Amino acid sequence: MNLTGQQHLPVSQAQAWAALNDTAMLQAAVPGCEALTSTGDNAFDLLMAVSIGPVKARFKGKLQLSELTPPQSYRIGFEGSGGAAGHGKGQAFVQLQAVSPSETVLSYDVTASVGGKVAQIGSRLVDAAAQKLAQDFFIRLQAALVERHPPAAAPALAASAAPAERRHALQRLRAWLRRWFG
Repeated sequence: MNLTGQQHLPVSQAQAWAALNDTAMLQAAVPGCEALTSTGDNAFDLLMAVSIGPVKARFKGKLQLSELTPPQSYRIGFEGSGGAAGHGKGQAFVQLQAVSPSETVLSYDVTASVGGKVAQIGSRLVDAAAQKLAQDFFIRLQAALVERHPPAAAPALAASAAPAERRHALQRLRAWLRRWFG
Protein backbone atom coordinates (compact mmCIF):
# COMPACT_ATOMS: atom_id res chain seq x y z
CA MET A 1 0.00 0.00 0.00
CA ASN A 2 1.20 3.47 -0.87
CA LEU A 3 -0.33 6.65 0.47
CA THR A 4 0.88 10.12 -0.46
CA GLY A 5 -0.53 13.57 0.07
CA GLN A 6 -0.16 17.09 1.31
CA GLN A 7 -1.90 19.07 4.00
CA HIS A 8 -1.83 22.80 4.69
CA LEU A 9 -1.31 23.48 8.37
CA PRO A 10 -2.29 26.91 9.77
CA VAL A 11 0.93 27.35 11.77
CA SER A 12 4.60 28.13 11.25
CA GLN A 13 7.05 25.41 10.29
CA ALA A 14 8.54 25.43 13.81
CA GLN A 15 5.07 25.10 15.40
CA ALA A 16 4.18 22.23 13.04
CA TRP A 17 7.46 20.46 13.88
CA ALA A 18 6.83 20.87 17.61
CA ALA A 19 3.29 19.46 17.24
CA LEU A 20 4.49 16.44 15.25
CA ASN A 21 6.95 15.67 18.04
CA ASP A 22 4.49 16.18 20.92
CA THR A 23 3.29 12.73 22.06
CA ALA A 24 0.22 14.11 23.85
CA MET A 25 -0.91 16.01 20.76
CA LEU A 26 -0.26 13.02 18.50
CA GLN A 27 -2.10 10.64 20.83
CA ALA A 28 -5.12 12.94 20.70
CA ALA A 29 -4.91 13.31 16.90
CA VAL A 30 -4.42 9.66 15.89
CA PRO A 31 -7.86 8.01 15.65
CA GLY A 32 -8.13 5.03 17.98
CA CYS A 33 -4.82 5.77 19.71
CA GLU A 34 -4.99 4.53 23.30
CA ALA A 35 -1.34 5.10 24.22
CA LEU A 36 1.80 6.59 22.74
CA THR A 37 4.81 6.36 25.01
CA SER A 38 8.45 7.18 24.49
CA THR A 39 10.80 4.24 24.92
CA GLY A 40 14.06 6.03 24.16
CA ASP A 41 15.63 8.40 21.68
CA ASN A 42 13.07 8.82 18.89
CA ALA A 43 11.44 5.47 19.71
CA PHE A 44 7.84 4.95 20.80
CA ASP A 45 5.38 2.21 21.71
CA LEU A 46 1.87 2.59 20.33
CA LEU A 47 -1.43 0.98 21.27
CA MET A 48 -4.43 1.66 19.07
CA ALA A 49 -7.82 0.23 18.16
CA VAL A 50 -8.40 -0.13 14.42
CA SER A 51 -11.38 -1.19 12.32
CA ILE A 52 -10.81 -2.27 8.74
CA GLY A 53 -14.00 -3.57 7.21
CA PRO A 54 -15.23 -6.41 9.42
CA VAL A 55 -11.89 -6.76 11.24
CA LYS A 56 -11.59 -4.88 14.52
CA ALA A 57 -8.47 -5.22 16.61
CA ARG A 58 -6.13 -3.56 19.07
CA PHE A 59 -2.69 -3.21 17.58
CA LYS A 60 0.50 -2.94 19.59
CA GLY A 61 3.25 -1.31 17.64
CA LYS A 62 6.61 0.35 17.62
CA LEU A 63 7.59 3.62 15.94
CA GLN A 64 11.14 4.72 15.21
CA LEU A 65 12.03 8.19 13.93
CA SER A 66 15.13 8.51 11.78
CA GLU A 67 16.78 10.87 9.31
CA LEU A 68 15.68 13.81 11.45
CA THR A 69 16.30 17.22 9.89
CA PRO A 70 14.53 19.66 12.24
CA PRO A 71 12.24 21.44 11.41
CA GLN A 72 12.03 20.11 7.86
CA SER A 73 11.67 16.33 7.71
CA TYR A 74 11.99 12.88 9.19
CA ARG A 75 11.29 9.25 8.44
CA ILE A 76 9.03 7.09 10.60
CA GLY A 77 9.50 3.33 10.63
CA PHE A 78 6.59 1.40 12.09
CA GLU A 79 5.48 -2.13 12.79
CA GLY A 80 2.53 -3.50 14.67
CA SER A 81 0.62 -6.63 15.49
CA GLY A 82 -3.06 -7.13 16.17
CA GLY A 83 -2.81 -10.79 17.15
CA ALA A 84 -5.12 -12.96 15.05
CA ALA A 85 -6.29 -9.89 13.11
CA GLY A 86 -2.90 -9.57 11.47
CA HIS A 87 0.13 -7.36 11.34
CA GLY A 88 1.59 -4.47 9.42
CA LYS A 89 4.83 -2.64 8.89
CA GLY A 90 6.17 0.15 6.79
CA GLN A 91 7.65 3.59 6.73
CA ALA A 92 6.60 7.16 6.14
CA PHE A 93 8.58 10.17 5.01
CA VAL A 94 7.23 13.45 6.40
CA GLN A 95 8.36 16.82 5.11
CA LEU A 96 7.42 20.33 6.25
CA GLN A 97 7.76 23.36 4.00
CA ALA A 98 7.03 26.90 5.16
CA VAL A 99 4.65 28.71 2.81
CA SER A 100 4.35 31.84 4.97
CA PRO A 101 5.05 32.76 8.58
CA SER A 102 1.69 31.23 9.54
CA GLU A 103 1.26 28.38 7.05
CA THR A 104 3.18 25.17 6.45
CA VAL A 105 2.66 22.42 3.90
CA LEU A 106 3.08 18.91 5.29
CA SER A 107 3.88 16.32 2.61
CA TYR A 108 3.82 12.62 3.36
CA ASP A 109 4.71 9.45 1.51
CA VAL A 110 3.78 6.18 3.22
CA THR A 111 4.63 2.65 2.13
CA ALA A 112 3.16 -0.20 4.15
CA SER A 113 2.35 -3.88 3.95
CA VAL A 114 -0.16 -5.90 5.94
CA GLY A 115 -0.62 -9.60 6.63
CA GLY A 116 -3.10 -11.93 8.29
CA LYS A 117 -6.85 -11.34 8.28
CA VAL A 118 -6.31 -7.68 7.44
CA ALA A 119 -4.61 -8.66 4.18
CA GLN A 120 -7.42 -11.08 3.31
CA ILE A 121 -9.94 -8.22 3.35
CA GLY A 122 -8.56 -6.86 0.13
CA SER A 123 -6.48 -3.89 -0.87
CA ARG A 124 -9.43 -1.62 -1.67
CA LEU A 125 -10.81 -1.81 1.86
CA VAL A 126 -7.36 -1.51 3.40
CA ASP A 127 -6.54 1.51 1.21
CA ALA A 128 -9.90 3.13 1.99
CA ALA A 129 -9.37 2.58 5.73
CA ALA A 130 -5.87 4.08 5.50
CA GLN A 131 -7.21 7.12 3.62
CA LYS A 132 -9.93 7.60 6.23
CA LEU A 133 -7.43 7.26 9.07
CA ALA A 134 -5.17 9.89 7.45
CA GLN A 135 -8.11 12.23 6.82
CA ASP A 136 -9.34 11.93 10.41
CA PHE A 137 -5.79 12.44 11.73
CA PHE A 138 -5.34 15.68 9.81
CA ILE A 139 -8.75 17.02 10.83
CA ARG A 140 -7.91 16.38 14.49
CA LEU A 141 -4.35 17.72 14.15
CA GLN A 142 -5.53 20.94 12.52
CA ALA A 143 -8.15 21.47 15.23
CA ALA A 144 -5.49 20.97 17.92
CA LEU A 145 -3.11 23.34 16.15
CA VAL A 146 -5.75 26.07 15.87
CA GLU A 147 -6.61 25.59 19.55
CA ARG A 148 -2.95 25.82 20.58
CA HIS A 149 -2.06 28.63 18.12
CA PRO A 150 -5.20 30.67 17.39
CA PRO A 151 -4.98 32.61 14.13
CA ALA A 152 -4.81 36.39 14.42
CA ALA A 153 -7.61 37.00 11.92
CA ALA A 154 -9.96 34.14 12.84
CA PRO A 155 -13.14 35.49 11.12
CA ALA A 156 -11.36 36.15 7.81
CA LEU A 157 -9.54 32.81 7.96
CA ALA A 158 -12.76 30.91 8.69
CA ALA A 159 -14.55 32.57 5.77
CA SER A 160 -11.74 31.82 3.30
CA ALA A 161 -11.10 28.27 4.61
CA ALA A 162 -14.70 27.04 4.17
CA PRO A 163 -14.71 27.02 0.31
CA ALA A 164 -11.20 25.50 0.24
CA GLU A 165 -12.23 22.77 2.69
CA ARG A 166 -15.30 21.96 0.58
CA ARG A 167 -13.09 21.78 -2.52
CA HIS A 168 -10.70 19.38 -0.74
CA ALA A 169 -13.61 17.25 0.46
CA LEU A 170 -14.96 17.02 -3.09
CA GLN A 171 -11.52 16.06 -4.41
CA ARG A 172 -11.22 13.29 -1.80
CA LEU A 173 -14.72 12.04 -2.64
CA ARG A 174 -13.95 11.98 -6.38
CA ALA A 175 -10.69 10.09 -5.77
CA TRP A 176 -12.51 7.57 -3.56
CA LEU A 177 -15.24 7.05 -6.18
CA ARG A 178 -12.61 6.57 -8.91
CA ARG A 179 -10.88 3.89 -6.83
CA TRP A 180 -14.13 2.01 -6.27
CA PHE A 181 -15.86 2.45 -9.60
CA GLY A 182 -12.94 2.90 -11.95
